Amino acid sequence: MVEWFRILTTNNMEYIKLYNGVQMPTLGYGVFLVSPEECERCVSDALSVGYRLIDTAQAYQNEEGVGNAWRKAGLKREDLFLVTKVWISNNGEEKAAKSIDESLRKLQTEYIDLLLIHQAYGDVFGTWRAMEKAYRAGKVRAIGVSNFQAGRFFDFAHYVELKPMVNQLQCNTLIQQTGIEPIHAEFGTKVMAWGPLGGQGVDGIVKSEALTAIGAKYGKSAAQVALRWLTQRGIVAIPKSSHKERMEQNFDVFDFSLSDDDMAQIAQMNQHDTGTINFGDPQFVKYLIETYG
Repeated sequence: MVEWFRILTTNNMEYIKLYNGVQMPTLGYGVFLVSPEECERCVSDALSVGYRLIDTAQAYQNEEGVGNAWRKAGLKREDLFLVTKVWISNNGEEKAAKSIDESLRKLQTEYIDLLLIHQAYGDVFGTWRAMEKAYRAGKVRAIGVSNFQAGRFFDFAHYVELKPMVNQLQCNTLIQQTGIEPIHAEFGTKVMAWGPLGGQGVDGIVKSEALTAIGAKYGKSAAQVALRWLTQRGIVAIPKSSHKERMEQNFDVFDFSLSDDDMAQIAQMNQHDTGTINFGDPQFVKYLIETYG
């Protein structure tokens, strides 16, 4: 059974508990493909709406914008959940350690709430050792991986001392990642969904007739139903928008619950269970290693 529970706060957010006890909001704001110039404004808007989880990465080149935004928002650091990722060019124990300190500087924080390995290639075991040290030193509250598909995830999780607390994957109503669920369960790993409303080869979620029909019963849009389906399963969703009105709509998903029949109907929509990007494709791996390794 997925463990999730509601914590009543000013924004009525829901949280999941990671296996080390850290509580993580089930809805956040992602800044993938948000330009460094626009990032500070977008994150400021997201924080004003009520988002408290912000997902960035070293490769996005906008960590400084995130840091500037949250500092100017006047928030207490403990009320914010910052996520970033170690890029493949920083893999390896020594380089990763330096990059973690650089991310801390750019984010203007003494600790990162969740640190992920961004891609499953390069010296990921050396990177993980650096992350474990950062975790034990209090620089990081939780550690995990991103884009690790089933076989690669099992191999990695089997050998590391601290098991990944989160695996961030392409996940939405059309890409449900059901096949990897038993492996995640074996290690106590939670899913964080990038592309929760589509993108990267997935279209039709926000205009889905099926989701629109379900949403009509609750006075919600197809997009809101899609996000609620994820959060109700205990999956962390990080939708992205540069428009504050859309941010507000995406955030307004905790005042209703989908019925069991609704959940079952949406489960039938699965089309590309493991995603539209084959992270194990030799040509893709070759590109990553030769370009960034």
